[in-house]
Amino acid sequence: MIKMNRNIYRILVVISFLGVVIAILFIISQTLTYLNTGADRNSMLHVALNKEKVYLPKLVWKDTINPGRPIEKQTMNDIQTDYLNAWYVRNVAYQNNELKAIDDYYTTSAMQNIVHTIEANQSNQLSIHGTTITHNLSLDFYSADGQLAVINDSGVKEYQHVYKDNQLLFQIEDISNYKVLLLLEDGYWRIRHIVKNENSEELEGLISNGFAKVIEDKIYVDQHEYQMKGINYYPQKTPWDMFGDDFDIEVISKDFDILKEAGLNTIRIFVPYVEFGKEQVHPEKLQKLQDVLDVALSKELMVVVTLFDFYGDYSVLDWTLTHRHAEQIVGHFKDHKAILAWDIKNEPNLDFESRGKENVIGWLKEMIHQIREHDPNHLVTIGWSDMESATLLNEEVDIVSFHYYKDIDDFDNDFSFLDVQVDKPLVLQEFGLSSNRGLWSPFGSSERNQADYHKTFQEIIKKKNIHYLSWTLYDFQNVPSSVVGGLPWRKHKQKHFGFIDASGNKKEAFQYISH
Repeated sequence: MIKMNRNIYRILVVISFLGVVIAILFIISQTLTYLNTGADRNSMLHVALNKEKVYLPKLVWKDTINPGRPIEKQTMNDIQTDYLNAWYVRNVAYQNNELKAIDDYYTTSAMQNIVHTIEANQSNQLSIHGTTITHNLSLDFYSADGQLAVINDSGVKEYQHVYKDNQLLFQIEDISNYKVLLLLEDGYWRIRHIVKNENSEELEGLISNGFAKVIEDKIYVDQHEYQMKGINYYPQKTPWDMFGDDFDIEVISKDFDILKEAGLNTIRIFVPYVEFGKEQVHPEKLQKLQDVLDVALSKELMVVVTLFDFYGDYSVLDWTLTHRHAEQIVGHFKDHKAILAWDIKNEPNLDFESRGKENVIGWLKEMIHQIREHDPNHLVTIGWSDMESATLLNEEVDIVSFHYYKDIDDFDNDFSFLDVQVDKPLVLQEFGLSSNRGLWSPFGSSERNQADYHKTFQEIIKKKNIHYLSWTLYDFQNVPSSVVGGLPWRKHKQKHFGFIDASGNKKEAFQYISH
């Protein structure tokens, strides 16, 4: 009897031990499940998408040639997989009016269109059951860092059945072309933009078909991201008359060497409207501009060419003359690889009061159209004199350029305010401080003040990763009255913005010409 009781006791102990072990394992399992909730991508649609073939439209790569960086076969496969998955999860979302797994294949901004569609469908008791049958892909752009790709998807055959309160309303069969911008994030190619061909201007505004491109808020040149680090340039002896009788390409070439050695990669130059011949551009002026661009190309410097310098009419009757001027210059240089951007006009907002804001804006808008018609290869911008004007026509240009001569202490806040309003590259196109302390300005800034100013500005520029073009390389001995007027203190100030003084010596600020 005692032996039997001992056996029963032992069995109970073993059963209790096993029960405790099972309980502990269950608790651990539940804890791990809880901790992984929401973190495991397989907990969403990835199980179905990646382990089971639930969506297999016919897909053909028609073209994968990329002139900058060849695309790897594995990358092609990844793009193809994630792109088709993006179509699938969107179709599921529209069918169920739920956002499940959408954020895995669409960026936050791209999701907004899907969210709005689902909200509208929910309010109207609609659901869309859709699929795609064929996709024909070609590679339009693949960035050098392998983080961004643009594809064309042509002949996409789509079917949609639209239901209201579970009753079929109608069926749609459509064949469309799409342009798609994808970003590599967390190991997945997410759609940032997808637009049909009839609305392709939305994406064409981000992607030009030539040498320079803007995608998102970045500039690309020859498939490589390009960060503008530069300066506004005039030869020291011929400021505001660069292409006049004293034009000297050897002097300009030596100046470009100075800029290149200083770590800069971009210059901004100015084409005066009247001097170049207005509607009948002088061939010798075109040749001088050609020489400058050729030398810049040989020195690996990109050029922002500011057109219509010293132009100020804007009247509608004068438009055709300015169109012919732009046609001859822009058309002539549309294939030149030294050009980064055409700058339509320097500080046109300063003419708002005298010429009428509506007249100036109307002329600028039409001139942008004219330049794009003659040159699809280069970017377009406008050199606004301040940040307040920089949002004007920002949808029309490729990059948004502004000048800043206000107190440097206000720049951070001013720039942050502009940055949230514009989703294109921002270019600090002019900034500087004159070391003009002297007879005409006893309380002006010294060369030490100028150096401190540029040191601080370069720290801000580096921190915020801003494209910049400072003003200017040289101090000048003579400044035309047509530029700043005849008052001696104004001329004196304009003479001393340079990093190199009138005697050819590098000023203290030169060490901060770039970061």
